[in-house]
Amino acid sequence: MTSSEVRTAGERTFLHVLVNTAMANVTTSFLWFALTFWVYLETRSVLATGIIGGAYMLFVAVGSMLFGSIVDHHRKLRVMLLSGTLTLGAFALAGAMYLLLPESALLDLAAPWFWLFTAVILGGAVVEHMRNIALSTMVTMLVPDARHANANGMVGTVQGIAFIITSVFSGIAIGQLGMGWTIAIAVALTAASLAHLLTLRVPEDVVALDADDTVRGIDLRGSVRAVLAIGGLFALIVFSTFNNLIGGVYMALMDPYGLELFSVEVWGIVVGVSATGFIIGGMVIARLGLGRRPIRTLLIVVMIMGALGALFTIRDWWWLYALGIWAYMCLIPAAEAAEQTIIQRVVPLSRQGRVFGFAMAFEAAAAPVTAFLIAPIAEFWIIPWARSDSGAAALEPVLGTGEARGIALVFLIAGAVMVVASALAFLTRSYRVISASYEAAAPPEAVEGADAAAGPAGAVAPGAVRAGDASAPPAAQASGAVSDGGSAAEPR
Repeated sequence: MTSSEVRTAGERTFLHVLVNTAMANVTTSFLWFALTFWVYLETRSVLATGIIGGAYMLFVAVGSMLFGSIVDHHRKLRVMLLSGTLTLGAFALAGAMYLLLPESALLDLAAPWFWLFTAVILGGAVVEHMRNIALSTMVTMLVPDARHANANGMVGTVQGIAFIITSVFSGIAIGQLGMGWTIAIAVALTAASLAHLLTLRVPEDVVALDADDTVRGIDLRGSVRAVLAIGGLFALIVFSTFNNLIGGVYMALMDPYGLELFSVEVWGIVVGVSATGFIIGGMVIARLGLGRRPIRTLLIVVMIMGALGALFTIRDWWWLYALGIWAYMCLIPAAEAAEQTIIQRVVPLSRQGRVFGFAMAFEAAAAPVTAFLIAPIAEFWIIPWARSDSGAAALEPVLGTGEARGIALVFLIAGAVMVVASALAFLTRSYRVISASYEAAAPPEAVEGADAAAGPAGAVAPGAVRAGDASAPPAAQASGAVSDGGSAAEPR
């Protein structure tokens, strides 16, 4: 969004919701980072951190389908309040466990208390994704179609700011205060964000549902139907899923590699400073958008990310690793905004929660597979081999020398696979189909102009259809000319 453009009332409301969501994301990321740092420092187990990372994504995969259905069937603000309340309860329970149990019991990987404590914290962090799904649908509700990509870029910028705050202060909190005070800070921040959320109002928070839309739980059939109704959308989700398979490698090994190069306090600061790339990338998207074909932008960005992932550990140099992470994070907002922008245009608002939930579940399920697989392979085979005389000699011409050359080898292979997969995706029929679906779903200029003038709650333009009108073609349903009022079927 350029400075010369006047924000609608819906966009101003969206900004308030975005800031509050940033507050909540700071809290969950703060405790999530802290847990990973704490476990690795106390146990020095790559296996444990890999399982924690994989479990987090597995929880996301299991919960996202339900989260999406809840978002579609309830007012979005109420969904956010529910998410914040559940997170607060989970973090408070984790604090009680820390007070009542000795730290040695919580760090014993062979004891059930470690896994229960970890599951409670991860559960509180995962339920936050219900709020993020609601936020994605609010872009459609509150922001004109022409500025969806810009709004998604703003989301990336805010997430980058939150990432900096949490990564820096998580390392400092664990290094200087310990896990107990870190949990106490997380509980206080969660309560503060929940209190702020109670002061917000979203007048446009009404969605017209399909007449036959009665499933309230995990609506797998409705989610699949909505995805398959859009040409090429399932292929887009499959590609993102494959990308997450590679992302599981970074999830499992990035922190252990960083903690080999830096102390926990310095590593937190390095991650925080490199996360300025997230802010820069988000600001660029917020300013310039994603171009006429977001799917093309997505594939190019992923190819560059793969190249960076292959090269940023090619030598055991701290500055190369830090610079590589920074450049990698510059590209993440573009990749995330591209998929969100496509879904927000081509999917009717009444089903966007389930589609976002389905995509999140499908994509998140991939990362645990890699994380659970690569962590034990790296710890019991690749790393010991790389540290042996024969392994070190074999890797030195390509990866140089250093204690973490085994992890660097995994990064190199994963990045190369990502580059090749992205290049091949350009040649597929699915790429052409989803590009055509996105173009076909573009709102007519007259309707788009009416939406921008009237705001998200304005009257229905001539020829427009309401969300959930099963008789209308998908392109018309996704045109952005959706009324939140009137004779909507079962408004929530």
